[in-house]
Amino acid sequence: MSDYKERNENEIFTKVLKAGRRTYFFDVRETKAGDYYLTITESKKHFGDNGEASFEKHKIYLYKEDFKSFEEMFKESTDFILNEKGEDVISEKHDKDYKSKSFTIESDDEV
Repeated sequence: MSDYKERNENEIFTKVLKAGRRTYFFDVRETKAGDYYLTITESKKHFGDNGEASFEKHKIYLYKEDFKSFEEMFKESTDFILNEKGEDVISEKHDKDYKSKSFTIESDDEV
């Protein structure tokens, strides 16, 4: 069996979250022994100088024995961020009307 076919046949459940230029895939897969595990893939679209799109992907594998600890640390980390910075996105680059700004550095040394 080809590697591609084997990878897709062991997918049991998939959810997709589109978030701007990023897409997150939550895939439940099956091991050869018949147990389930989760893969979380972040796919980010990039455009080359020639305008051609490519995708950068990062993947983590999460097994049942780690779910509880992962969930607790995820919750603790996201709670910390929201408590410290709130829910508003503060990066200008997330603004749909964002335009790169140019800055001029003024120096007292200029004569």
